[in-house]
Amino acid sequence: MTEAAQRDGIPSVPAQAVSILAWPVELVLSPLSHLVRRYGVVLTTWMVVACIVWILGMVILPDLLMIDLSFRPKLPFAEIGGAKDVYTISNYLTLIYNDIHYAIFFKTIWGSVIVTLCSLFVCYPISYFLAQTARPQQASLFMLMLVIPFWINEILRTFSWYIILAYQGPLNALLLWLGIIDEPIRWLTGNGGVVLGMVYAYILFMLFPLYNAIESLDRNQIEAARDLGAPVWRTHWRVVIPHAKPGIAVGCINVFMLAASSYAVPSILGGPGSRWFTEIIYDWFFDGQNWNQGSAYAFILLVLCIVFITVMMRAFRVSMEDIAK
Repeated sequence: MTEAAQRDGIPSVPAQAVSILAWPVELVLSPLSHLVRRYGVVLTTWMVVACIVWILGMVILPDLLMIDLSFRPKLPFAEIGGAKDVYTISNYLTLIYNDIHYAIFFKTIWGSVIVTLCSLFVCYPISYFLAQTARPQQASLFMLMLVIPFWINEILRTFSWYIILAYQGPLNALLLWLGIIDEPIRWLTGNGGVVLGMVYAYILFMLFPLYNAIESLDRNQIEAARDLGAPVWRTHWRVVIPHAKPGIAVGCINVFMLAASSYAVPSILGGPGSRWFTEIIYDWFFDGQNWNQGSAYAFILLVLCIVFITVMMRAFRVSMEDIAK
């Protein structure tokens, strides 16, 4: 406490409390001052306002409206705001009491996990080859070959797989010609076509984070492990994978969220017995015209994705700062 504060009877504020109170202000003002110095006041103001409008108008307000609708019953328009318009959890209990929707929900979770693991299994060797083994020209060529197909719309790419996996499609024709199968296989009746289509549709969302993480690894560490006699699998397990944990976490989060929330791929490549939870949400919103029930199902899916993000960050022991890098 200063002498002036003691004379005036003003209570002192500990320096630690002052620093704690000043930390949020510094956290906001420090990036803003950097943006002002780099882009000027006008452009910085426009960027800040655009970000605020985007976050409020496209993220926060729609989610709040969805949550509010999910806790209200479906009522005729004339009764909205009346005595029957009360908060309830009946929309959420529908998922528990409906055995079919309940089974589809957990099948979607399990299917999204399988898609994530398959994407990781496919992308890890490709990412390692591009980041540590391939020459710059080879890496550029392979990267271009991977990116070019994704210039086409996702729905068109999914329909291409529909043609490939059709009963009389090229895949069955090739397998019959090679003598691997005796009769065509109906690939589009189960979940195999959905998993294959999703792995292809979202493979770059796993590949790029892995590539960025492995590329930053010093090759001397890999050479040192080899010189010390470590086998290939142990080099990857003890050197490459620990270094690539942030990339693995980001890739798994991206693919799982995209797979769990996908609608086009399961609706095109899936059969009646391979429905996805997003298709149920779509039916509630558009076929059943029950936005309240659809909002409850959508909010459950959102919570599931948030839980998965938290679990992945805990499992790989990475923070948001590590992921941002």
